Amino acid sequence: MSISRQNLTVVIVTLKSQHIIDQCIQSIDSDISILIVENSNNEDFKSYVENKYKNVSCILSKDNIGMGAGNNLGIDNTKSDFVLILNPDVILSKDTIKKLINASNDLSNFAIMSPISQDIDYPNYFIKDKKDVDHKNIFEVESLDGYCMLMNKKRINSIFKKEKIFDEKFFMYLENNDLCKRIKDNNEKIFVLPTCTIKHFGAKAVSENFVKEVELSRNWHWTWSKFYFSKKHKSYYYALLEGLPKFVSSITKCLFYYVVFKKYKSKIYYNRANGFFNAMLGKSSWYRPKLD
Repeated sequence: MSISRQNLTVVIVTLKSQHIIDQCIQSIDSDISILIVENSNNEDFKSYVENKYKNVSCILSKDNIGMGAGNNLGIDNTKSDFVLILNPDVILSKDTIKKLINASNDLSNFAIMSPISQDIDYPNYFIKDKKDVDHKNIFEVESLDGYCMLMNKKRINSIFKKEKIFDEKFFMYLENNDLCKRIKDNNEKIFVLPTCTIKHFGAKAVSENFVKEVELSRNWHWTWSKFYFSKKHKSYYYALLEGLPKFVSSITKCLFYYVVFKKYKSKIYYNRANGFFNAMLGKSSWYRPKLD
């Protein structure tokens, strides 16, 4: 089944994203339905986007449930067979939607497809041998970054049955890697369309007013997610041995920066160690940034 404009919904998960959401929405064709999942109870934000844009509706999750769970909530509330997962700090090129639709006519067997990032130094995909990449034609990859993923929802749901598309145990980081691995493990295909580009600002989805809190959260969740991902797809002992050197290093640096009175730097390394420690104990990804 190929995509049509009537059978495609863009899902955007937001949190404190008022500073950047307009340029993201305005880069999307106005005849494409957009569903925003705001990870809070911010009624003012919901009213703003719904009143300003005719093609936008907004769901409030009430609490900060994370990227994976937020995307699942959005996907579950779409009626279309195709869903474009998009971060609020991404801008589509003028013809992105058109090119994705055209490419789908030639790819009846894709599970996920993505445009390519304009930043060639930070590609939004992973492939085992980059020498095989032909930047003139669509190519298959192992995994994609989660900030722009076009999903064949009907096909993916048929693979996972009653299983959630994103593993909601991941609060932040590697939920997209986990999804791609599960898809590839089911012999499904993931593609990148190199003639179709996007711009990702990177780490700009949340207002800079909260940059320190967000950085603390990132450090905690990266080590938690890394441990959980390795444990899930390899083993507990593999995850433990893989992460122990950085765990010890983080504790050492935490103490060092505390002694030299660099408290924020110390807190960063504390959070790295603490995320690993909680994952090692089998605890959930409970840490939340203070964004009030």
